[in-house]
Amino acid sequence: MLRPPTCPMPTPVTRFAPSPTGYLHLGHAHSALFAWNAARAAGGRFLLRVEDIDPNRCRLEYEQALLEDLAWLGLSWPQPVRRQSDHMDDYAAALARLAALGVTYPCFCSRKDIADEIARAGAAPHLLAAGPDGPLYPGLCRRLDPGQAADRVAAGEPHAIRLDVAKALALTGPLFWHDRGCGQVTADPALLGDVVLARRDVRTAYHLAVTVDDALQGVTLVTRGEDLFHATHIHRLIQALLDLPTPDYHHHGLLVNQQGQRLSKRDGAKALRALRAEGLEPAAVWRLAGVPAEKQPC
Repeated sequence: MLRPPTCPMPTPVTRFAPSPTGYLHLGHAHSALFAWNAARAAGGRFLLRVEDIDPNRCRLEYEQALLEDLAWLGLSWPQPVRRQSDHMDDYAAALARLAALGVTYPCFCSRKDIADEIARAGAAPHLLAAGPDGPLYPGLCRRLDPGQAADRVAAGEPHAIRLDVAKALALTGPLFWHDRGCGQVTADPALLGDVVLARRDVRTAYHLAVTVDDALQGVTLVTRGEDLFHATHIHRLIQALLDLPTPDYHHHGLLVNQQGQRLSKRDGAKALRALRAEGLEPAAVWRLAGVPAEKQPC
């Protein structure tokens, strides 16, 4: 009996994409190994990407340190490592495509403008949309006359670029994505409102850059912490607008401190380099990161 030809499954590709804004801690180690093991278990590839688009916080010393720390822990990755700051043209091209679709607008608001508007709307809660991280952008610049907004841009007034989520969804219709922990998820980009796609000082931002990078690098499985679960709703919308492939997702649990708070650089989580300086071996660090011996790199 003749059987139809089968197409081979693509080689799984995962990635770990830290920002060099401080030294890596145990939470980073846990996330990096989660991606590394997901690739290794399926005979795939693990990529390292440096998300260094923030010129005010990113430092070359932190970038060099994260490379050293990950190698010391036994992880390996193909070269070259993609550095976002070297690929601004990719993000500019994506932003131009979105502008051509009519789903972006310039935002001239300062943080104070937004905070003041939110405070004013506090007296009328029904006018204030709330997201997973607090009040959403109240749409001040979305309501600007397009001609006036264009004149302000032409005059060189500093501005960010936001995604008009309502207009974007009108183009794409309903969207879904697959999470290995939750199954099929209905995308709800409105949860995060009109997010920033390009900052005032940098002509891209996290949501745009990470979505474009994952597509260009052929990432088939995005593994990251559950704190970024909501961001995936926006990323799915950007993928649909730009005709980009949709990877699988797996949002893993987070390491927490004794107070139950997730480990973070901002809160002074102990750096891997400090643990190294104390004389700990990689296996001991992996144990502290909650990784059993059978899942540690050989």
